[in-house]
Amino acid sequence: MEVSDQARQLQSDALIWDMTLPYTDYGDPELKVAMLRRMAENGFDVVSLTVGGDWMDLPSAIRSIAKERHYFLGRPDTYILIESTDDITRALRENRLAVVFHFQGANPIAHDLAMVEVYYKLGIRHMLMCYNVKTPVGDGCQELTDGGLSRLGADLVKEMNRVGMLVDVAHTGYRTSMDVFDASSEPVIISHANARALCDHTRNVRDDQIKACAASGGVVGIIAFGPVLGDDGKSPVDLLIQHIRYVADLVGPQHVGLALDLIYDQSVSNQTMWNPHFHPRPIPDIPPEEMDLIIEGLLRDGFSEADTRGILGGNWLTVAEKVWK
Repeated sequence: MEVSDQARQLQSDALIWDMTLPYTDYGDPELKVAMLRRMAENGFDVVSLTVGGDWMDLPSAIRSIAKERHYFLGRPDTYILIESTDDITRALRENRLAVVFHFQGANPIAHDLAMVEVYYKLGIRHMLMCYNVKTPVGDGCQELTDGGLSRLGADLVKEMNRVGMLVDVAHTGYRTSMDVFDASSEPVIISHANARALCDHTRNVRDDQIKACAASGGVVGIIAFGPVLGDDGKSPVDLLIQHIRYVADLVGPQHVGLALDLIYDQSVSNQTMWNPHFHPRPIPDIPPEEMDLIIEGLLRDGFSEADTRGILGGNWLTVAEKVWK
């Protein structure tokens, strides 16, 4: 695909925010650091890193955060560790990569709601309710049952609302996610999921989940991870644009963002060590080097420049400005 001057200009000056990069230690550490460099070189401005999740207990999660904070704070010429949306503006001005943290699952709170504020102060800005399976909060999207939000989960949503942490229902079971939309007084995001109407995978979300997310003021992050794109003969970039278009037509482009969910070490791309229910398909991930093709694809699909800027990162900034404190 030939890339237009308009697309290249947007890649240069638009805010590009990837809401999900798995960043725990599952592969080659050199490739882990290299992924951030590759993203920065291809126009990414903000990246939200998975530093823990349901597979971690409280001490392990604290150690993981401490390790990553030490790394990024020790490299102030290259990175800014986000505390507020003002840091994003500063990172853009100073040509540094803005980094923010999240958890994929709430088990690191260890049943203690007081930990939510502690984690927020340590840099966790969004947290999934569940990661695929049943937890004390509710059911994940790959659980055998479809139970709703627990009492602990309802209290957790309220505490996250109070603290300013974004409530996130990616990887969360259908009924649990719908209960969360009802329980939250603040926008709820689906940080990384595609449209189930286009790819019938348990990790993708149904139309009423997308509509409920938008009604809350939230954003759905579209994934470039091959297994959830589908497989109908199109290129991975075309499949990604197809999911973006579907969600935008359903609820408006202001409720769509990017959360590429890239695997920094492709030798473990089946994710079987923590996500055994994925079934890889013959669609590869979209690497950060193809961000120009994503932008060109959005423009060719008819998105205006303003809507494209929103999808690339502006929509995440809007919801962060509403919720973060």
